[in-house]
Amino acid sequence: MTEASPSKERQFGTVYLVGAGPGDPDLLTIKAARLIERARLIVHDGLVADEIMAMARPDARLISVAKKRARHTLPQEDINALLVAEAKAGHDVVRLKGGDPFIFGRGGEEAEDLRAAGVSVEVVPGISAANGCAAEALLPLTHREDASAVSFVAGQCKGLSEQNWAGLAGKGRTLVIYMGVATAEPITEKLIDDGLSPDTPVAVLENGTRGESRAIRTLLTDLGAMIARENVRSPALIVVGDVVKRSNALDLFNIVRTERAQVESEA
Repeated sequence: MTEASPSKERQFGTVYLVGAGPGDPDLLTIKAARLIERARLIVHDGLVADEIMAMARPDARLISVAKKRARHTLPQEDINALLVAEAKAGHDVVRLKGGDPFIFGRGGEEAEDLRAAGVSVEVVPGISAANGCAAEALLPLTHREDASAVSFVAGQCKGLSEQNWAGLAGKGRTLVIYMGVATAEPITEKLIDDGLSPDTPVAVLENGTRGESRAIRTLLTDLGAMIARENVRSPALIVVGDVVKRSNALDLFNIVRTERAQVESEA
């Protein structure tokens, strides 16, 4: 009788980087929904809608790593280490992120650290905030008559002044700005200094696809004032370009133009 081979060391778990979309649970991919419903461990961001978190099984372990401007529950390096540790303990992990993991979701950083640690990682794409929020507002990001290119930028990422946006906005182009509500005034100055007309249409898409969503459009020169006037809060996207005129957003164009005309006539 041959001696039994020693039991194998427990295998590492798999980490699934899952996009939760902009908020509406109906916009989840089928694969994302299945993973959320079956997961025993979910590490989630603060932007994941409550309705999506409610899909988790009752006995699931939920770990929040919610980030807010200038304040993180965990630094990104610690989040990466947490994912590695849980996987090496043999746990499959659903790492749940708002929007898409690879569009301003830091999924690339997490995937790199996981792979370097020998942990299996799989990415489940989600509908990005730009796609989901623009679709709700009937705002086409590209249009044959208005825009043949679209760019995504971050309004606060390693310092606004360090970012080069030259050529990203203007005729035939759409610019989508993530995380730009708090820096709307310097964003406006930056774009106008780059030669963009103050009358360029802009839209702010707040809480897109959720029950409290708002879509408001105005002119670039009014962007910061409108955000303050309307008490806009994150999460919100800023869309810059002629495609904005085709949306069904609350139209403040004429209000701004009328106010400007009155000021000019009184001068």
